[in-house]
Amino acid sequence: MAEPPGANGNKLLKGVFATSGIMVTLIIYGFYQERIMTIPYGEERFKYSLFLVFCNRITTSAVSAAVLLVSKKSVDPVAPVHKYCLVSVSNILTTTCQYEALKYVSFPVQTLAKCAKMIPVMVWGTLIMQKRYKGHDYLLAVLVTLGCALFFLYSADKSSRGNERENTVWGVSLMIGYLGFDGFTSTFQDKLFQGYEMEIHNQIFYTTMCSCILSLTGLILQGHLLPAVEFVSRHSHCLYDIAMLSSAATISQFFISYTIRTFGALTFATIMTTRQLISIVISSIVFAHPLTWEQWIGAVIVFGSLYTKSFLRNVPQKPPLPVDTQNGESHSLRGNL
Repeated sequence: MAEPPGANGNKLLKGVFATSGIMVTLIIYGFYQERIMTIPYGEERFKYSLFLVFCNRITTSAVSAAVLLVSKKSVDPVAPVHKYCLVSVSNILTTTCQYEALKYVSFPVQTLAKCAKMIPVMVWGTLIMQKRYKGHDYLLAVLVTLGCALFFLYSADKSSRGNERENTVWGVSLMIGYLGFDGFTSTFQDKLFQGYEMEIHNQIFYTTMCSCILSLTGLILQGHLLPAVEFVSRHSHCLYDIAMLSSAATISQFFISYTIRTFGALTFATIMTTRQLISIVISSIVFAHPLTWEQWIGAVIVFGSLYTKSFLRNVPQKPPLPVDTQNGESHSLRGNL
């Protein structure tokens, strides 16, 4: 069926809108994430990852609730509440692993490792959505993994500072946990959008509300709520950084949900590629993370594979050859024989 006039133009505009929104907000988000978790405030370091999750989610929840009220859209849950909670739990675990990993790996290493999220997206897509991927998809996934391994193993931190933090089992485990939970989150969000007539702000509100309750409960049980508040009260600049982080995280959530709903989880993973490359360059310059030549090779393998995948997906498919209904052969094949 032919697409209506202007459909391709509208899709292009939507793609540009989604891509630019994700890139700008998440580059800002990545900058403040690294600033808060790795740079001391005076003589102290901020170490309450779950408090950052709570601040991010309560900001997003408040904004999404305001949007629903102003637009007079339904605030009733469209899907069963436990499904929102499932997305919320996996999202909290994703973000916590991400923040905690910065204590053991540098931001460029963590950012490049995120490129491997296409692997868990494919795994969860097969298990949850019953999707099937082609052989070249798995080949590109292997190349991405190889590039990430080179980037991880040949970090300049070890050679220049004698710091072995990037080889710790804990750091690797946190990044594996991040990738697994993040892949599940985006894939299950995709399933919710396909299974229910769900408005973006409705999903964000219920998911982040569940995250607020869960993260606040975790802070109280760990005894970290009051120490985190006291830290922020002692260091006003930290409060500003957290406010910027939460604002960027909130805006990015709307762009992410919009992208997943409009283009799907795997397209979202591909859009993230350019943003991650820019984030690595910015972090290397601003926070002095020199890259070795082995890491540059790893980065070329990763980004080259991901851009190749994007190109292959955009190549128009040739229409099938006409078939002779009497003997089942294509006319082209018969002519060559």
